[in-house]
Amino acid sequence: MSMLTDKTLSLTQLVMVAVSMTAAFVMSFAATPVIKTFARKIGAMDVPRDDRRMHDHPIPRLGGLAIFLGFLLSVLLFAQITKQVRGILLGSVVIVIIGVMDDTFTLKPWMKLLGQIAAAVIAIMHGIEINVLTNPIQLFSEGYLVLNWLSLPITLIWIVAITNAVNLIDGLDGLSVGVSAIASVTMLVISLLVSESNVAIILAALVGACVGFIPYNINPAKIFAGDTGALLLGYILSTMSIIGLFKTYAIISFAVPFIVLGLPIFDTAWAFFRRIAKGQKPWMPDRQHLHHRLMNLGLSQKQAVAILYCVSIVLGLSAVVLATSGAVKALIFALCFIVAAAGGVLIMRSSLKNHNHTAKDNGECNVSDAGLNREDKEKP
Repeated sequence: MSMLTDKTLSLTQLVMVAVSMTAAFVMSFAATPVIKTFARKIGAMDVPRDDRRMHDHPIPRLGGLAIFLGFLLSVLLFAQITKQVRGILLGSVVIVIIGVMDDTFTLKPWMKLLGQIAAAVIAIMHGIEINVLTNPIQLFSEGYLVLNWLSLPITLIWIVAITNAVNLIDGLDGLSVGVSAIASVTMLVISLLVSESNVAIILAALVGACVGFIPYNINPAKIFAGDTGALLLGYILSTMSIIGLFKTYAIISFAVPFIVLGLPIFDTAWAFFRRIAKGQKPWMPDRQHLHHRLMNLGLSQKQAVAILYCVSIVLGLSAVVLATSGAVKALIFALCFIVAAAGGVLIMRSSLKNHNHTAKDNGECNVSDAGLNREDKEKP
């Protein structure tokens, strides 16, 4: 059964969504070269000092400032600034300040965490809360669970977790911004389907800001989004998902935001438990993220990013199917993709092994293997 309402957006509202996206795109695209020059002047550069880095020369950071400017300008011009929206914008300012400081001076993890908690608290104080969880398979007799006093801690955990999740996948050129853009488009489509015009305008601004930055960030990247961009994207996605997806249990199942943000959620959860199992601190970086593993298969940066884009797109389509057609169709859709993806990875690994064996038999030096062996030796 469809979860959609019978309301439809007017032509004027749809035009506003398009204008919001365009304005954010233009601002982000135009501001990025200026931010790039500014980052060089203040020394906000990403210098490759360890084997986790995929670039071999210093690249400016702070690209997230261009994304923020595009997003902020568009929202202020075209969105209705409600109490909740004001909370998101104020929290975004805190996140950007923390990100700029980290991209310039490198903050300690606990300092960044405190900043993220502060931004989350600001959002919560402005009425952004997860009050109800629904379940498409009816685990609860009423079909939903009212959180009551659990609402505040769950909301706080959700915002901080998603903020960090997007930051943790920021390991390849164009990855975090592209995945965030895909998630934003998914949420935008759903908000249009359920006639949430103001949510749609804000999400359109985020999509435009991301797309305006991507030409400078795709491999080979001219500038990185940095923590400024990755933390900002995670924060906006987490708070907007509460307004647009968790908002009304009668319209959207709580599973939808988890599917939309499935890639960063899975990668972060896997990294957390993997490091704990190895006796490491959960926040200590390593070279075992999904994008690292794809690179270890012999893929280029562009190929690895393209695969993860495809995963995000399929997850997004699954979320839309869930919102429009129900859980069964979405589950079938996702399972078909998982089977196809698993088969593709197996074929890819087999082809790579055959290639390596052929190269060794011919007495050739395999450059890819040499690079991988070198990169796998992480520094403590």
